[in-house]
Amino acid sequence: MFEPIIKLIQKYDTIIIHRHTNPDGDALGSQIGLKHIIKDSFPQKRVYVVGDASRRYGFMEDSVMDEISDEVYNGALAIILDTSAKALICDDRYTLAEATARIDHHLFCEEIAQVEVTDSSYESCCGLVTALAMESGLTVSPLAAKSLYTGMITDSGRFRYDSTSAQTFRTAAFLMEREFSTADIYRNLYADDFSFIQLRARFVLKIQLTDKPVAYIYTTREEADSYGVDNFTISRGMVNVMGEIRGVDIWANFTETDEGVLCELRSNKYNINPIAKKYGGGGHAKASGATVKNRDEAMSMLQDLMQLTEEQV
Repeated sequence: MFEPIIKLIQKYDTIIIHRHTNPDGDALGSQIGLKHIIKDSFPQKRVYVVGDASRRYGFMEDSVMDEISDEVYNGALAIILDTSAKALICDDRYTLAEATARIDHHLFCEEIAQVEVTDSSYESCCGLVTALAMESGLTVSPLAAKSLYTGMITDSGRFRYDSTSAQTFRTAAFLMEREFSTADIYRNLYADDFSFIQLRARFVLKIQLTDKPVAYIYTTREEADSYGVDNFTISRGMVNVMGEIRGVDIWANFTETDEGVLCELRSNKYNINPIAKKYGGGGHAKASGATVKNRDEAMSMLQDLMQLTEEQV
């Protein structure tokens, strides 16, 4: 499956690795992991990682992005990771590269690169990058393994989501054969500042239940500004405060921003991806997102989610 991408990696001396904006553990973990797999396997190659700041995952080693000029893309290979749509890519200069490739585990949305490996059976892009290394016999250092393992546990919900499979544990076991501290990963991932815990409590009080097994939170622009945190923290960071309510099968977090209303959709039962795609978004079967123009469109999406539960009864 990975042979075409391996051939490109072998061919090009300069490789620039992209991923989606607002990186989560999987985007950043796959980016750092692949960087070090390539550097350790082909020491003569120049490998760069680009994109916006890692913020929540800044504790990960080597998570500071490279600043490079447009000229670096001349005659280079650009690899895009963990991204289903062009609009989500962190740096659009990948189009300047001589060759492009993509590795992704989201449901297919559109073609992005000249060479593509997309497989939604994997719980994470980190799992796919690990499989690439396993299949190709490339070097995986403890740093690369720790980065990839971090992405695997975040995108699988600590191996709780139903995207977790026997394949997941095979790749995780391969990574754990390297020496790194899982305790260090969990300590950084799941320890929060008291201010964040207080913010989460405020969002719990904002939960709205519908007459269907659907819950939602709606945050106005004025409310968002008053919290003093970034939109990513409010939208993706708070969506799962609704994730363990008995009798709730779908939950949605709507956040007003300058660009529109960010919609984070989750389910423990239904495939909500078609609804996200209907509104210009995408993602996974049970974890997707989109950005809509205004509150009216967000409420229309909510009605579609409620209708979905009726259709599936």
